[in-house]
Amino acid sequence: MNITLNKKQAIAIASIAATGIVLAILILGTGTSKTPPPAVKAEAHAEKKDEHGHEEVEGRLELTAAQSRAAGVVTATAAPGRIKTTIALPGEIRFNEDRTAHVVPRLAGVVEAVQADLGQLVKKGQILAVIASTELSEQRSALLSAQRRLSLARSTYEREEKLWREKISAEQDYLQAQQTWREAEIAVHNAQQKLSALGAGASGKGPLNRYDIRAPFDGMVLEKHITLGEAVKEDANIFVISDLSTVWAEIAVPAKDLATVRMGGKAKVKASAFDASAQGTITYVGALLGEQTRTAKARISLLNPDMAWRPGLFVTVEVVSGEADAPVTVLSTAIQTVEDKPVVFVQVKEGYQATPVVLGRSDGTLTHIKQGLAAGTPYAAQGSFVLKSELGKDSAGHEH
Repeated sequence: MNITLNKKQAIAIASIAATGIVLAILILGTGTSKTPPPAVKAEAHAEKKDEHGHEEVEGRLELTAAQSRAAGVVTATAAPGRIKTTIALPGEIRFNEDRTAHVVPRLAGVVEAVQADLGQLVKKGQILAVIASTELSEQRSALLSAQRRLSLARSTYEREEKLWREKISAEQDYLQAQQTWREAEIAVHNAQQKLSALGAGASGKGPLNRYDIRAPFDGMVLEKHITLGEAVKEDANIFVISDLSTVWAEIAVPAKDLATVRMGGKAKVKASAFDASAQGTITYVGALLGEQTRTAKARISLLNPDMAWRPGLFVTVEVVSGEADAPVTVLSTAIQTVEDKPVVFVQVKEGYQATPVVLGRSDGTLTHIKQGLAAGTPYAAQGSFVLKSELGKDSAGHEH
């Protein structure tokens, strides 16, 4: 059948056909845009790998064993432990009063020499100063006279004893000589005791009035109140010497903590001005409470071989009040903060993995790990800060 179209009908049909073709192209284009070409897919996948083709894991730091050792990283194993509960009390370092001496002359005199200065370390028996004393000269002269009388009395006694035994002299003369000899011995002994009480002996080769003031024990000269040519009295406080190899940390203990702070117990002393700590023993707890403070005094004895604990230094004293078992613990030095979260660097085959954890109780040495770590897991116990720094460098490099 022949159909004859006029000019207007032919134009309408052509317009409809063109519109359909455009719609088909748009629909096909939208459906295929979700799937990138193979080249684009390969590029996106490559961004998740490093330059060696290894898959990158967030928080992982790749280190060889040699690199770990060079960085000072030391590993340990998470394990059960006992977490100590402590109380912290403020305190102050004091001199060990049992090893602190106020040196006095014991004799009035004039200072002839000063051989020690402030801050000087002295040994027991070392001469600190020399004094010329009239009293000492008299005491030594009395001793010398008594010794000469004793020598004469001994000779007389020996002669009278011989004569009496030979029936030449009377027994009365012999007994009188014996009595005189014994009295002379007593006189010498008394003179020696007086000098000993003064801390002085026989003069030896020096002048009779020379008095050497000596250090009573090893220590440091902390105070000096003596000058050359000065006249000093027998009770003048001319030196203060203290043996600083041991010191005391004194604390004020509230009544509620007296059951915890006990004689013979251990305590940890931490310096407030610098990073230092030491273990000590509680050697004294006061029996009375202060009327105003309602606290009791206590002290901890500390060894001080390096003289680091100086009297007057403020400290914090920690005393253990209890202990509790924890199923998983790590050394507190292992814990670092990454993106405001606590992490432990767990040792893996490639190096170390920053593993987020939930922390429990800590005593400063051990920390309880509530979640994130199992017992037996190896971790970086020392050097974790170095690992954190390296991890931060890697993150900064990837951002660029």
